[in-house]
Amino acid sequence: MQDIEGGKRQQDPRLSVLVRAAEILRVPLEQLLTDTAPQQSADSTPPAHALRVIDALYGPDRDDHVPPRDVLQRRLDYCCVAFQACHYAALSRDLPALIGDAGRAVHTASAGEQSEAHALLSRVYQLVTSYLHKYGAATAIPAALAADRALVAAERSGDPVQMGAAVRRVAKSLVHQQRPAAAVEFATAAARRLADDLTGRGSLGLSTLGMLYLTAALAEYSRERAPGRVAAAGGYLAEAGEVAARQGADLDEDYTQFGPTNVTLHRMDVLLRLEDGLGPPCTAAPNSAPSTEDMCPAMLHWSARRPRPGVGDVARTQSRCGALTEKGTRCRRLAMIGASRCNLHRGEWSSYTIEKRKEAERKAKTRKRRK
Repeated sequence: MQDIEGGKRQQDPRLSVLVRAAEILRVPLEQLLTDTAPQQSADSTPPAHALRVIDALYGPDRDDHVPPRDVLQRRLDYCCVAFQACHYAALSRDLPALIGDAGRAVHTASAGEQSEAHALLSRVYQLVTSYLHKYGAATAIPAALAADRALVAAERSGDPVQMGAAVRRVAKSLVHQQRPAAAVEFATAAARRLADDLTGRGSLGLSTLGMLYLTAALAEYSRERAPGRVAAAGGYLAEAGEVAARQGADLDEDYTQFGPTNVTLHRMDVLLRLEDGLGPPCTAAPNSAPSTEDMCPAMLHWSARRPRPGVGDVARTQSRCGALTEKGTRCRRLAMIGASRCNLHRGEWSSYTIEKRKEAERKAKTRKRRK
């Protein structure tokens, strides 16, 4: 995008931008050209860098030196930041050693340090689970193993925050195993059981509790669509919204990015998944279509902007012109195909204008030859 804004043009503006984006994102070009995610067989081989992390889950215990806990915590924090920044190469490099060191730290910790050591080990396995989930069905089994280990370590630590965070990973693993109903039940049961303890832990506990409800909502609308399930997902989003309101702001406690904005993004995700703007969270009865008064503000905004029948899906993604008008406002007309501006404001450099100019030149040459 910086190249485009800087005036660098490509021979084929649409495809070359996607090719460059695929290179930067390290994904196949086909994933950017199709609306549906590519189907991946369960027995497909994970990439090599993911295999290094998977092998570390089954690695033998060694008698290597165990770093101090503060060193392990700094390494864990670095990996968490790398995960948020999508630096998966850094994770594949650092996670294998961290898994082994965190495990040995538990074995060598004194009785008074066992709780903290198990909490750190649980957090490492939680991160491993989230990392492996990025590779889909190919890593679903080792991800489930890491999630189970995270939950065991969290239970031994006695820390409600780690228990809630580990439950979230187990629930997501159940969704990846095509068991969303079990994921919903598991996440909601843990939310009810840990609610008082998490509320007493301040913003960190509230973020953990809110993410449990968001996980339940995600699992609920991953199931086959039905009116009751749509209403249930709305209920979990409402619970998460109440927790976010109590928290009061968008925070990054335990790298969750939980807050009112996160809840709104999940709500909009429901709207986009259900396509019609009528099925997401609302207060209408499960077996009746919601009225305008029952629809949430985000739903009304999305529904109002939705193109009318016959316009097609292109109108949803076609950008606005945005050129500065004589009144000092921005033009709201749709940009022309092949240009970033509408027909009134398109520049001489746009592919549309270039093509029109070349067509006019070809016609002029044809007329000259006929003479």
